[in-house]
Amino acid sequence: MLKRHCLIYSRYLILKILISQLADIYETSGRYIILHDGARRVQTITCNVKGTDVVSFVKDAKGKIESSIKFPGGTYIEFGGTAAAQSKSRNELLLYSVIAAAGIILLLFIALKNIRNLLLVLSNLPFAFVGGIIAILLTGGQMSLGSMVGFITLFGMTVRNSLMLISHYEHLVNVEGKEWNSKTAILGASERFVPIMMTALVTGMGLLPLAIGSGSAGKEIIFRHLKKD
Repeated sequence: MLKRHCLIYSRYLILKILISQLADIYETSGRYIILHDGARRVQTITCNVKGTDVVSFVKDAKGKIESSIKFPGGTYIEFGGTAAAQSKSRNELLLYSVIAAAGIILLLFIALKNIRNLLLVLSNLPFAFVGGIIAILLTGGQMSLGSMVGFITLFGMTVRNSLMLISHYEHLVNVEGKEWNSKTAILGASERFVPIMMTALVTGMGLLPLAIGSGSAGKEIIFRHLKKD
């Protein structure tokens, strides 16, 4: 009976040990939570960009941080969020565009079966891009995802319209028996002017909402779906 009381008393004493006997407790400023990523500590800083685009903000922020802040060993800064998403989407879009352009040129050569006609189609592309380049320069010189999607669409429209025009010229010369001269060139262009302009305007009007709000948050998701389609 005495032994049982001693055990209960000992347990009671253990439960009554004060926290101050084990650690020093005081109020101070510090992190309320410690985040980890890949076994490395992470401190996240968020901000909303106003008055400029995200690409320019990231570029200016990197320059000021590198010139004014020296991080200790093992510490570095990494930009994420919208800036990283736009950069990744832009790089992927450029890569896919180059691959698609190479495939399109090969298909054009197979379809036209004439290197002169192929060079004529390709030489028309720089003139088609002049308006888009001027628009970018007038709006600040920043290549957004919307601008890149617009250039890709313009590339496809220009190639399609050139094929329509060349095929019509071949029809006039080979089927209708007209001589290839300036009159035939003017006739073919005038007969294909209305359908080419109509398809170009419809495509441009379809992409106009994306071009107007290309810098808005969430539009990178739409551009990714466009790339998949």
